[in-house]
Amino acid sequence: MRYSRTLAIGCLLSLAAFTSTANADDLPRTNAATGAKAYIVSPKDGSTVSSPVTVVFGLEGMGVAPAGVETPNTGHHHLLVDVDKLPDLNKPLGADVKHFGGGQTQVQLELAPGKHTLQLILGDKLHIPHQPPVVSEKVTITVK
Repeated sequence: MRYSRTLAIGCLLSLAAFTSTANADDLPRTNAATGAKAYIVSPKDGSTVSSPVTVVFGLEGMGVAPAGVETPNTGHHHLLVDVDKLPDLNKPLGADVKHFGGGQTQVQLELAPGKHTLQLILGDKLHIPHQPPVVSEKVTITVK
């Protein structure tokens, strides 16, 4: 556990240094596999759920690997919660998304009662969306 936390902190510090000095046009882009698709397995669009909400991530045509790992046709998930507009997909994803750099494929979220939207973006080893971006459809849920 201590090693994982140290590795995660190191990755985040490296990412912060990299993103603060890099020009978006100079960043390396990782190609997505042809036909790759990210999707939310559950909850289903339009469903009514209770908090905490278990969100299960799906991916077709590519595999999941932790941030920092360079393996062809892989990436890791980033989750947008209640985000109206996609972030800049030409640079590393930042604080406006939830990062799953450990290669996680699900999460439990505490969400307040009401309507919420969920959407996935696959990022490469440096948290940069693939080319073309692998982005799920937006799912709208109601928390009771």
